[in-house]
Amino acid sequence: MGKHVIAGAGQVGSQVATLLATQGHEVVIVSRSGSGPDLPGVRKVAADVSDRERMAALTEGADALYNCVNPPYHRWAQDWPPMAESLLGAAEAAGAGYVILGNLYVYAAPGRPMREDDPLTPPSAKGAIRVRMWRQALAAHEAGRVRVTEVRGSDYFGPGCRDQSHMGDRLVPRLLAGRTVRYIGDPDLPHSWTYVPDVARALVTAATDDRSWGRAWHVPTGPAMTYRAVAERLGELAGVSGPAVKAMPHWLLRTAGAFSPMLGELEELRYQFVRPFVLDSTDFQTVFGTAPTPMDEALTETIAWWRSLLAEAA
Repeated sequence: MGKHVIAGAGQVGSQVATLLATQGHEVVIVSRSGSGPDLPGVRKVAADVSDRERMAALTEGADALYNCVNPPYHRWAQDWPPMAESLLGAAEAAGAGYVILGNLYVYAAPGRPMREDDPLTPPSAKGAIRVRMWRQALAAHEAGRVRVTEVRGSDYFGPGCRDQSHMGDRLVPRLLAGRTVRYIGDPDLPHSWTYVPDVARALVTAATDDRSWGRAWHVPTGPAMTYRAVAERLGELAGVSGPAVKAMPHWLLRTAGAFSPMLGELEELRYQFVRPFVLDSTDFQTVFGTAPTPMDEALTETIAWWRSLLAEAA
């Protein structure tokens, strides 16, 4: 068993920590608030991940350092550069493998399923930030300074996914309550949805298998489904009447964005929701012998988590 350090205690970082702890590893999870799962073997630390010296000290003796940080969309330009440089430097100083949780923003607006070897020509400022992060880390790997890999998924769903997920607060509780569900794009276009427990498993696999280093990978993700089809299947599995799914008018999204920094940042990513947005995860599945969780199983677990959460709130 080894030592693993996780930067970020959100919807992915906490699940990575839980998975590693159940496997018997020593886990350090770092966030500004010092949050994370309360489990044997998990040490929660409150720290600023942009503090390179602090992160290097926490990472000393670790096998891997995971970048699962997710700053607010409207702060990416300010927050990501110092955090990315700090984490890369900490991994290098400690001799730890550096595993980055990435996303699909780095690719051009797709005309076919996205693969890891697609050109990194993003149409958004946020995508450009992620490209610079990856290229900086990959250059360090190629120079022999540190082992690096990046694991990219599509839009997340599953237990723990709330307001930042299109299949979180804006879908499941409304569906269970019989309310209309609104989607920011075209609900009838194929879209890839990545189950968060599959993300955690992919990150741990990448950190513990030497075949992962030096390239990016896509999280095992099931066949693309339209938002409407997902909502309808959720309703069937939950035993509720078919949900009313409507597209949010573009003008309404733009108006809301004037008052909400988060919604305002979605405008440059709108291309992902008004055309097919499909991920190809063949490489990861073939090399590491893994498969995505079947959609019905993932949706059933998601419903159960939400019902438990809503019951507690009531």
